[in-house]
Amino acid sequence: MKKTITCIAVSCISTVYISCSQQQGAIEVPRAANSAFSLTSTAFTDNGVIPKECTCAGRNISPPLQWTDPPAGTKSYALVMEDPDAKPVVGYTWIHWVAYNIPPTSGVLKRGIPKTAKVILQGGSAMTQGITSFKSPGYGGPCPPEGTGTHHYHFTLYALNIQPGLPDGLTKRMLFGAIKGKIIGKATLTGTFEKK
Repeated sequence: MKKTITCIAVSCISTVYISCSQQQGAIEVPRAANSAFSLTSTAFTDNGVIPKECTCAGRNISPPLQWTDPPAGTKSYALVMEDPDAKPVVGYTWIHWVAYNIPPTSGVLKRGIPKTAKVILQGGSAMTQGITSFKSPGYGGPCPPEGTGTHHYHFTLYALNIQPGLPDGLTKRMLFGAIKGKIIGKATLTGTFEKK
């Protein structure tokens, strides 16, 4: 009898945890994902300061990004840049960049990606840019209100087991709904910025 009660309790706790994770928009990545998969930039180091030219205090252009050692079976990528430190200011995580349908042959996004829904990459292939919290496609650089301290901007690249082909105009929430269960790895790079 005690064993049965314990199992039921554990089951309930698991259900509640999963439910909360889904409500927060969390996406779990398989544990078997390639730990060597990494995302870097020549413009700043992990947890380093994002250059002014990549913020609203400068030219507001996207930083160069490159990645290595994607998981076997990767057929496309999706990228999200977000600022969770915006929550105390606006009440939610601010989404600065949504990009997807990035072909598996890509290993880099050059500096200054055009702010258009469709972008032609090196080699002639294309990627799609979704809708950010700025209500438009393309990169929107760090632009925290003065006096709100240092904000952390997370660039997360998701390796997917699906071919490019997701529709235009996706927000982060819509993108996550479309790629749920299709992520085989992720790599994250964090940059910081404080507007003074």
